[in-house]
Amino acid sequence: MAKKIGREEVRYIAHLARLELTPEEKEKFSRQLGEILTYVDKLKEVDTRNVSPTSHVFALKNVFREDKRKKSLPLREALFNAPKKKRNQFQVPRIIE
Repeated sequence: MAKKIGREEVRYIAHLARLELTPEEKEKFSRQLGEILTYVDKLKEVDTRNVSPTSHVFALKNVFREDKRKKSLPLREALFNAPKKKRNQFQVPRIIE
């Protein structure tokens, strides 16, 4: 049996997320959230004592390419669309004093 998540709880969660929900959506999400919690409870029943922790189901390999040096943009071209520039650098507002 699915756990019951009340419409008031859904309303509160929607308020925190700054969402406006119709009464039908509140009912739908109440049912769906209850089903999710029931599934999580079902997962808690699985014995994982002899399962080593993993971060990925499949082995990962490095997909990065090797760095290769190449010419960078000319300074004039790099700064062409900069809204403000000063001494051949981008000028940005100061944020730390």
